[in-house]
Amino acid sequence: MKIRIFLAVFAFSIMVSCNKDKEILNTLNDYNLSMESGGYHFGDKLKLPEEVTKNAESIIISFGDKESADLTVDPKFFTLGENAVTFVIKKKGGETLTQDATINVFAKNPEAVLTYEIVREYPHDPENFVQGFQLEGNTIYESEGQLGQSRILKYTLGTTTPLAETPQAGDVFSEGCTIIGDKIYQLTWQNKKGFVYDKNSLKLLSEFDYPNVMGEGWGLTYDGKNLIASDGTKNIYFLDPANPSKMVRYIAVAGHTEAFDQLNELEFHNGFIYANVWQKPIILKIDPANGEVVGRIDFADIAKLHTKAADDVLNGITFKGDNMLITGKLWPKIYEVKIK
Repeated sequence: MKIRIFLAVFAFSIMVSCNKDKEILNTLNDYNLSMESGGYHFGDKLKLPEEVTKNAESIIISFGDKESADLTVDPKFFTLGENAVTFVIKKKGGETLTQDATINVFAKNPEAVLTYEIVREYPHDPENFVQGFQLEGNTIYESEGQLGQSRILKYTLGTTTPLAETPQAGDVFSEGCTIIGDKIYQLTWQNKKGFVYDKNSLKLLSEFDYPNVMGEGWGLTYDGKNLIASDGTKNIYFLDPANPSKMVRYIAVAGHTEAFDQLNELEFHNGFIYANVWQKPIILKIDPANGEVVGRIDFADIAKLHTKAADDVLNGITFKGDNMLITGKLWPKIYEVKIK
């Protein structure tokens, strides 16, 4: 009889403990879900529910390859945008509980809403599937995508006739491009390699592999020191021009209330990175130091004139002096706009 009573008490204590653990994890999960949309800013403290903290001897946030016992949103551990983490809770009784979560970190300051005025329009070949777009002097350098149609070409602004062009192999889908001195650098989408051309003749000079951290090639620009690349995620990568396979650093991008991924065509101008978001008629102005979106330009009124299907979207940013030139995939026009 005593053994039966003992077993019953033991089973009851196990059941109570399991229910308590479930309650702790459910409370933590509800809290995490409630904070996802509002997010955090750097320096904020995670105020976990009392049901969690009162039963915990320690709480560690694991990021996979690193961990922190500080519940402060510290840029040493967190990036802007989504952060996939695991809460590791060591209970006072010695048991360990784990709970996966997504912690969103947003920029502290609201981004400026920038407006524009159309200054001039230029013709653009509506057959060009624009992936990279660069102006130097009065010459446009353009990278065209699509398998079997990819190429690098250049033409005089105001015309559509190529001055020179170099086609890619049929299995290459070309992406962003940029100029460094007398060379053009060009990315490819899923081939995990880039090309370097002579700027004058567009003759292929060399190839390079991507850093392992870059899954794909999307946009490319140059800040006078580093190549700056996007890969369709929230991240922007700074690469060594002397060895583009080497990543120098990276930033993640987010605004005040929204995280951004699918960052695509890039342009560096007057200390800021400009990026369009794939299949959205917006261009973001990004602080290259920390990835914060400091400005946003809505080009919906222009884009709706040309975007009739999924592919013919805004995709092309460069500058003519302080005016921005924009175009899109399969668009018949290039627009010169004054940003206000």
